[in-house]
Amino acid sequence: MRLVVFDVDGTLVDSQHLIVAAQEVAFAENGLPAPGRREALSVVGLSLPQAFRRLVGEDGPVAELSESYKQAYNRLRLDPAHEEPLFPGMADLLTRLHDRGDVLIGLATGKSRRGVDRLIAHHGWAEWFATTQSADDAPSKPDPTMLRQAISEAGCAPEATVMVGDTTFDIAMGVAAGATAIGVAWGYHPPDALYGAGAVTVVPTAAALEVLLLEGLATGG
Repeated sequence: MRLVVFDVDGTLVDSQHLIVAAQEVAFAENGLPAPGRREALSVVGLSLPQAFRRLVGEDGPVAELSESYKQAYNRLRLDPAHEEPLFPGMADLLTRLHDRGDVLIGLATGKSRRGVDRLIAHHGWAEWFATTQSADDAPSKPDPTMLRQAISEAGCAPEATVMVGDTTFDIAMGVAAGATAIGVAWGYHPPDALYGAGAVTVVPTAAALEVLLLEGLATGG
């Protein structure tokens, strides 16, 4: 049995507009200038405290920014202008993987457990995932604990596991956990950075990712 673990923001879900908007509100509420779009998206995938430490430093108002961001995010997500669509082809890919008998799927994300549960309910994915790991369950990426927990919970081996993500944090986590790490080119970190972090390849489309996963190339099967 093989396990394919997906990151969420930037890999499955195009949440960039909502993330940037919520950061802008959080920084404004704390009297600070907001980071530029590229810098804002560079920390996607980290837990909120870790992300804000990178943006404002250890001595900055990390707790206050984290709380302001959570409140802003929950308000803004109700606005249709901040819709979080799935990236093209990812819904179909998840469906086909879910329908196979030789593949398990999972999630490993910097979202909160509440955010993960909301995502699953919104897309009708209840009972689809063998494991779902959130920021509430383990240290922030790139620490490998989250993925190691996913592998253990699914009852798979690291060498039979693929980590799919769009950031260097996802790739580094996958490598550290002994899994095969595949990058996606449509997310928030550039392909060169993903290769530098240890990605075996970076795919340009969901269709290309499906070829790798279903032909077993990603795990050498």
